[in-house]
Amino acid sequence: MIKKILIVDDSPISIKIMKSCIPKENNYELYDAADGQQGVDKYKEVKPDLTFMDLTMPVMNGFQALEEILKFDQRAMVIIVTADVQMRAIAKAHELGAFSVVKKPPAKEKIAAAIQEADEALSQAGARE
Repeated sequence: MIKKILIVDDSPISIKIMKSCIPKENNYELYDAADGQQGVDKYKEVKPDLTFMDLTMPVMNGFQALEEILKFDQRAMVIIVTADVQMRAIAKAHELGAFSVVKKPPAKEKIAAAIQEADEALSQAGARE
């Protein structure tokens, strides 16, 4: 079950928008980080159940951060949230191990559906163990 969510994005406005798209009734613990490196560090610190990751960021981009997080935790559930909707970028995100890709700007329905999908995948993975 998803309880902790990490949002990694270099835009404070994007973080605010993402937080506003996450359903309030579930009382998720929300964390954020301003670049890929901070995202990796915050991931290791709080061990979130789900991470929303931008691709284009300073210091360490989303692809690099995704790789680092998955080295640390192979079961990490990372959803890429990006304005870069080129098939190449989406395919690379999936190849690296992203759970899914959501296009910016995010919509409440899309974010709620992505969280639900991730929650179901985590439940199924837990049931297999």
